[in-house]
Amino acid sequence: MNMTARKPSRARFALMILLFVYPLVTLLLYGIAAMTPQWQLWQRAMIMVPLVVIAMVYLIIPFIQQRMQAFITVRA
Repeated sequence: MNMTARKPSRARFALMILLFVYPLVTLLLYGIAAMTPQWQLWQRAMIMVPLVVIAMVYLIIPFIQQRMQAFITVRA
């Protein structure tokens, strides 16, 4: 059996996170801006950042680690 060791590629992992987080941030920016037209930027960020962090920790990163494992690992 030819088992080669594989290690995670930080660059590929970062790319996958970027591909998932960018659309999320864009949608949240448009949605929050539409609901809060009079708010300052820092107030919108105060709502958006926790949503993004929660989505990353509980949805995006586990999904990438489980479903994209073949892409994010490279031969050692």
